[in-house]
Amino acid sequence: MKVLIVNCSPVRNGATALIAQMAARCLSRRYEARCVCIDDYRFGFCKGCRTCHQTAKCVQHDDVDRLMEQYEWADSILSVSPSYWADVPGQFKAFIDRCTPWCNTHEPHATLKAGKKGYAIALRTGPGMKECERILATLEHFYGHMEIACAGSLGLCAVDGREAAALREAEIAAFCSKI
Repeated sequence: MKVLIVNCSPVRNGATALIAQMAARCLSRRYEARCVCIDDYRFGFCKGCRTCHQTAKCVQHDDVDRLMEQYEWADSILSVSPSYWADVPGQFKAFIDRCTPWCNTHEPHATLKAGKKGYAIALRTGPGMKECERILATLEHFYGHMEIACAGSLGLCAVDGREAAALREAEIAAFCSKI
C-alpha cells in the first residue's frame, strides 16, 4: 500500500511537520510512504470561472497538477492540519478550492483511482476539542467530494510547538497502527 502524508501547514519545521514526520516513520515500517508539505507547491486561487464544470479541467496549469499526481499515486491519504482560526490553513483551503475539477457535485468531473481511504489528524494549541472537530469536518468534507472514503481521524489539543508535539508520539503511533 502507498500512503501520502500531507502537511497542510505552510510551516515546514513546526509541530504539524513533526507530527507528519512521526506518522511517516510509523507508516513507512509497513507501507511505502511519502510526506509532502503544502508549501512545496505553488498555485493560484480558484478563479470561480466554473470552466471545470464543463471540461473537468482547470484553466490554470500550476502545481495543483503536481500535487494531484501525489494523490493519484496514493492508496491512502493522511492529512495533518493545524488550526488556523479554527479551520485548515488558507494555503490548504486554496488547494481544496482548486480541486473543484475532481469534485463529485458536477458532471463531468475528473476522478482519482477508486478505493482510496482518507485519514486526518488535527492539532491545536488550546485545550478544547471543538476546534479540532471543525478541522476534521473540513477534511472529511473534502475527502467525500473527492470520493476518498473517510477511514479515521485524530484530534490533538494542547500542541503548542514541536516540544509538545514530540510528547504525542505514542498517540500518533497508535493512530497510525489502525491505517
